[in-house]
Amino acid sequence: MGNDDPRRLIPRTDKMLAHPVLQRARKRLGDELIRSIVQELQDQARRGELAPGEVEPGVLAAVSSRTATSLRPVLNATGVIVHTNLGRAPLSDSARQALLTAAGYVDVELDLQSGMRSRRGTGARQALLRACPAAEDALIVNNGAAALLLATTALAGTGEVIVSRGELVEIGAGFRLPELIESTGARLREVGTTNRTHRQDYESAIGAQTGCLLKVHPSNFLVSGFTSSVGVSELRSLAETHDVPLVVDLGSGLLTPDPVLPAEPDIATALADGADVVIASGDKLLGGPQAGLLLGRADVIARLARHPLARALRADKLTLAALEATVSGEVPPVAQALHADPARLRQRTEALADAVGGEMVQHDGRVGGGGAPGVPLPGWALRLPEGTAPRLRTGNPAVLPRVHGGACLLDLRCIPENDDEVLTEAVRAALAYAGERLETEGS
Repeated sequence: MGNDDPRRLIPRTDKMLAHPVLQRARKRLGDELIRSIVQELQDQARRGELAPGEVEPGVLAAVSSRTATSLRPVLNATGVIVHTNLGRAPLSDSARQALLTAAGYVDVELDLQSGMRSRRGTGARQALLRACPAAEDALIVNNGAAALLLATTALAGTGEVIVSRGELVEIGAGFRLPELIESTGARLREVGTTNRTHRQDYESAIGAQTGCLLKVHPSNFLVSGFTSSVGVSELRSLAETHDVPLVVDLGSGLLTPDPVLPAEPDIATALADGADVVIASGDKLLGGPQAGLLLGRADVIARLARHPLARALRADKLTLAALEATVSGEVPPVAQALHADPARLRQRTEALADAVGGEMVQHDGRVGGGGAPGVPLPGWALRLPEGTAPRLRTGNPAVLPRVHGGACLLDLRCIPENDDEVLTEAVRAALAYAGERLETEGS
């Protein structure tokens, strides 16, 4: 390398690591992460992608803006409330505070009065039972799929799980409930057809090998037309006659009926209709952290809790704390977005349009996350040029719009009102960038 090679001007690693800004950041980020940031920008300069003089300010900016996690906060402007790619339900302020409390040593499995070991997650369990008096007991595991896995394994073993063909759903990322159940050694006994299943189909299938009856709410799709299914109350009489447990997987986690979603089944009603155990997710319509909820008869829940899988699938202290706060505390963001006032959404969207331009259009939100498919949530959106979307996604803060029909749509349903000004500035920055880019390309 010649003396005139500009790469000689790239700051040395030891010099950069000794910088006061990087020294102060060591406690927050750690030595290895800081070193990797320095080396990444040095490599960019060696490849000619960055001027040597830009390495130091680039490193300082990257370290200053970097947090201990690579996850970035996102303003959800899609109108989809339970957005799986954004981590489903955003937690309430009380749930977030509960996470901080649980981050240290806590009595998650300890009776402080006696000093003896206690039942794990008692507070979260009691909160669920207060919110859903129809349940005699509850068990919390790490997600909805785990709850179904535990229930079918503990109740059916290597026996048969009887389920309607119309309820053999595929959930996210290509996972299919039939494969999940069969992975435990249980055998599926499919009854009925895709569109029609009758009581007699179940009754004819019940035999000595039957481990349980399973009813699954097909929460992420709709079947309409010439259809028929068997309700929980009808299956209850069959379960009693043949002395087999009835498991109902609702998925979406609605505790009680909601007039906004009249066709969405809820846990309380399913239990009242005779389910022995109801399964739901904690991070959907319940509005809490990722968790699998099992609520039902005390003897059935005890049977599930004693199974070895319950230990492998149990929820951690952070989940239990956030879940308890969600059920006991303030109205969670999911419920607020679900019941958002369309008139107020219009006012907020108009204010955004007045500030940044664009066209206000009617826009239906959605529950998302495999809940209430096809149910529109009337609202409004700001229509901007499609080219604005990439800059919004990569800006600071990141904003996720809906790209549809050749346009970038901003729906404020899932954005807290105290973030409206932050959103306005993000949109202004994105529009300015898009305008500059068009000018550059046209010159």
